[in-house]
Amino acid sequence: MEKLASPHHRDGAVIASHDAVIDARGICYAYGAHRAVNSVDLQVQRGEIFALLGTNGAGKTTTLEILQGFRAREAGELKVFGTDPRQHPGTVRARTGVVLQEAGFFGEISVTATVKLWKSLSSRTDDVDRALRTVGLDHRASHTVTSLSGGERRRLDLALAIWGNPELIILDEPTTGLDPESRRTLWSVISDLRGAGTTVVLTTHYLEEAEALADRVAIMHGGEIAVTGTLSEVLASRPSRVTVELDDGYWPPAHHRLPDGVEMRRETQRGKEVLVLESTDQQLALTWLMNAADASGLRLGPLRATPASLEEVFLDISGQPLN
Repeated sequence: MEKLASPHHRDGAVIASHDAVIDARGICYAYGAHRAVNSVDLQVQRGEIFALLGTNGAGKTTTLEILQGFRAREAGELKVFGTDPRQHPGTVRARTGVVLQEAGFFGEISVTATVKLWKSLSSRTDDVDRALRTVGLDHRASHTVTSLSGGERRRLDLALAIWGNPELIILDEPTTGLDPESRRTLWSVISDLRGAGTTVVLTTHYLEEAEALADRVAIMHGGEIAVTGTLSEVLASRPSRVTVELDDGYWPPAHHRLPDGVEMRRETQRGKEVLVLESTDQQLALTWLMNAADASGLRLGPLRATPASLEEVFLDISGQPLN
């Protein structure tokens, strides 16, 4: 795949330009009596990957349609590139590429012919060979679309979306149904786009995808944004976990008082007794455990220290798994 120049850093906090490409405040939309989008605030900064998560029916796709100007919001304010996408759709779409959940192709024509057809319809200019190299499809240029695998078709979707180097790309569940190898190939392409300064907004059903790609995430539930921020910010409010196997049913003596902010319980995991400590300060929990073990002359069994996961945050908000 063709690599793009990378003037930006992976850390969302180190982005050269901090102006908002998308600035939505209080946007609303209802289908009859059902409020699909309820007073949503959403800001997406230039040059970042922003992941919008939520279960089916959470309001993600409707929100994306409003952001693109395809659907008129019923309330709230919205600016994309500083303009209203509903009032000035041509201005916004000329600077935006989109990958829908499902796209239709003429299966009997070649990959190159498909991109050339898109070239004839697009207001942006680009080179067909460059677009295919960028998504790693140059070796399949002469093949028909019907001969492509599912992952290759999604890369073709992406080739059309990035045509002409748009400043903003919106990806609606771009890797759903793909095998792990194809998914990671698309991740690499998406990361390269952000590295070249493109702003990316994606919805996904894969939490590991958001963790691997996103500078910032938002979780929607019931048409509202329940939480938003960098991964570190979103996870900081949830406790990390320290788990250690217990020998002979050992339990720390009562005089080893737990510090404030650390909770402890005893569990059976895979047939073994374990001690579980939870705290937003993992170092504090580990320090207490080591000191208690030394004071008691105890040699600890296998120990695992794991941070809070995006899955735990999601389950806490929605009460159901994402998939």
